Amino acid sequence: MNAGSGARFTPLIRHERPEAAVAYRDGAPIQAIRFLGDVNALAKNLPDRKHVVNRIADRYYFTVGFAAAMVRKQLTLLPPNDTLEMMHQLSAQYPDTYCLTDAKVADGAMPQHLCFADHLAAASDFSIPAFDEDQIAALIFTSGSTGQPMPHPRSWGALTRSVERSGVCMGLTGLESAAILATVSPQHSYGLESSVMVALQHRLALTPSKPFYPADIAQQLESLPRPRILVTTPVHLRVLTADTAALPKADLVISATAPLSAELAAEAEALFACPLLEIYGCTEAGQISWRRTTRETQWRCFTGITLSQDTYGTWASGYQINRKTLLNDVVELYDEERFELHGRNADMVNIAGKRASLAHLNHHLNSIDGVVDGAFVLPEDTKDAVGRLAALAVAPTLTIQNVMTALRQRIDPIFLPRPLIMLDRLPRNANGKLTRQEVDRLLVALPPTAAPESGEVIFAPDAPFVAGHFPSNPVVPGAMLLQEVLRLLQDRAALPEHCEIRAAKFLRPVRPGDRVEIRWIAGGDGDIPFDCFVADAKVLTGTVGSSTEPA
Repeated sequence: MNAGSGARFTPLIRHERPEAAVAYRDGAPIQAIRFLGDVNALAKNLPDRKHVVNRIADRYYFTVGFAAAMVRKQLTLLPPNDTLEMMHQLSAQYPDTYCLTDAKVADGAMPQHLCFADHLAAASDFSIPAFDEDQIAALIFTSGSTGQPMPHPRSWGALTRSVERSGVCMGLTGLESAAILATVSPQHSYGLESSVMVALQHRLALTPSKPFYPADIAQQLESLPRPRILVTTPVHLRVLTADTAALPKADLVISATAPLSAELAAEAEALFACPLLEIYGCTEAGQISWRRTTRETQWRCFTGITLSQDTYGTWASGYQINRKTLLNDVVELYDEERFELHGRNADMVNIAGKRASLAHLNHHLNSIDGVVDGAFVLPEDTKDAVGRLAALAVAPTLTIQNVMTALRQRIDPIFLPRPLIMLDRLPRNANGKLTRQEVDRLLVALPPTAAPESGEVIFAPDAPFVAGHFPSNPVVPGAMLLQEVLRLLQDRAALPEHCEIRAAKFLRPVRPGDRVEIRWIAGGDGDIPFDCFVADAKVLTGTVGSSTEPA
């Protein structure tokens, strides 16, 4: 609808009847008129402040709180986590912030307002509020490369437009009144759009909880009427497909936060007896594209969104995107609406001149029989270390040597992890992602045997090769430098007699008289990566490993 000033207004919900189900709790519907009464009652009791951190775990009451804040024109802050440090950062940055919660939080970081069912009241009439599309509904924070949370404003119009056309493309118009069970948090951009906004704008019904274990998902899915939709992530799908128990059928499965393999998508479709669709998007722009993973590798942009490329990367623009947005992924465009993903820009690694994406390496790690969950990670600070990849794995029936042997058959040895850390479970957050803080904590806690070792070699200025190897501009021959690296590692890193240089890349020339420092990480099974430095400049990088035959 439009106001006389030219502003555009969009309603809070699209449900047309007071008795229509906006949510289900314990299998029973919560009607639209009850939802509107809860929103109005809470809005009247909210503190008179400009910003609110919505920490309500119950998805229904989260949605009531989010809508009540919109009624009061309060800006909802959605941080990447709710740690005490994060709350203090937000409180310092937004001094007039309060916390909306359904359980008392004893952190003292900011004033709290409790939201409980007995605080709310039924509506006396079926009056649906509408909001200016330019009204900023939420600041959704990403953790940022420095650890400082980075805010991304999302207007009410951007949120509603994002789910409007994505829902049409994915066939939600044919699933009107469907119940949504979500394993993701509503405080996350994906969870907010795909489990809250899509329900409000497509006449669907959300559910309050966020189940994880297969038995909980099965029980809650079974309690919902058909049609029903599961909104989840690859991490949750991997847990579900690994469980042998049968699951109730669904009518649609939606996945996001990381690309799925075609194999896992096929297993999920067979498990739930329905199509699985993937969504690709980002916090800054919302939902951008989708695909049926079992049938296509390419992604298709939602109607009204186009992609373009320049020297900076790939840009998304269109219907719900307030301004042209630079994507953080490596994209191969086929046209302005179809593309393939090759991993995140930050996930591309280059070791000894060879490139790979962490997504590609993760695929091979998780394809090993016996690996329940796994991820390659790149240490944050590699200035004083060799700077190789590490990996985390959950594989109760395997040893480190088992996993490394299987990886060596699947990936280039240069990308073998140093170290490989075996865990009972990966420290993923509620949306299945590994946080930088948790990864760093694990890497810092590594035993001393994982620390880099070093040795050095000096080539005399009057060495015999000086006279014949570029006399006017003498350099140390590459073969001689590699020979010294091999000799040193055989002596110091306990390599077998029959070993070889598996990969090497020369970065700068080494001169007669230079003191060459060789750094490596020993221990474990597999190849040993090394780097050579003259002063602080890296001159050579490579990998040494056992040769298949005696030299």
